Amino acid sequence: MEACVTARAAPYPADLGGCTLSPCRGPTRTAGECWSLSARGHHLRGRRASRLTHGGSPLCHDGTERPIPRPHDATEQKACYSGKKKRHMLKNLLLMNRTLHILFLSETHPGSVHDKRMADTTPYPLPAGSQLLQDLGFQAFTLEGVDIIQPTKKPRGRELTQTQKARNRKISRRRVRIEHVNSSVKRCRMRKETIRMWKAGIRDMVMEIGCALHNFRVRLTPSWTPMI
Repeated sequence: MEACVTARAAPYPADLGGCTLSPCRGPTRTAGECWSLSARGHHLRGRRASRLTHGGSPLCHDGTERPIPRPHDATEQKACYSGKKKRHMLKNLLLMNRTLHILFLSETHPGSVHDKRMADTTPYPLPAGSQLLQDLGFQAFTLEGVDIIQPTKKPRGRELTQTQKARNRKISRRRVRIEHVNSSVKRCRMRKETIRMWKAGIRDMVMEIGCALHNFRVRLTPSWTPMI
């Protein structure tokens, strides 16, 4: 299996398999391997990064969560508990292109891990010179050779300028489409509601199916217009 091309200079993590917690552990991947999803929902391994861009348009990434039953082990309970959602969750990162197709699905992380920390350990297959749109939850996240586009954070005790506010609104009109993708993936109710399947790898498989169904839906539904 070929390694995905990435803009990072640092080596890949040794394990890009399923969730690191024992109830969720899926198939283990070797260093340099990743899972990405094509428009047809097939698993692509070793896909060339040059094919992930679309006419120079920016790619987008964001985190998504899915609830799980409370683990029996106290350590896993603490690791999976999301203070934001007030319940036990698993998290993944999604990478989308201009046409709102999901191109890349990251490894699974416990619910207590922040989106920025997940992105730091994710080998995004982005070529040099590409653009990546993100929200303020990824503040200070960078990739070598990749132009990061994100809103300007309001300084403490000061106000944003009118130019900065206009730029933030323009970015928000683009970024809201990422939330539409997350909502579409969660139309699969097994993604939205607590999944009570404990077999190794089954939870990650459900996540992959939800992403593939979204890509299939985008191909067949004209109302899914590309991101401006």
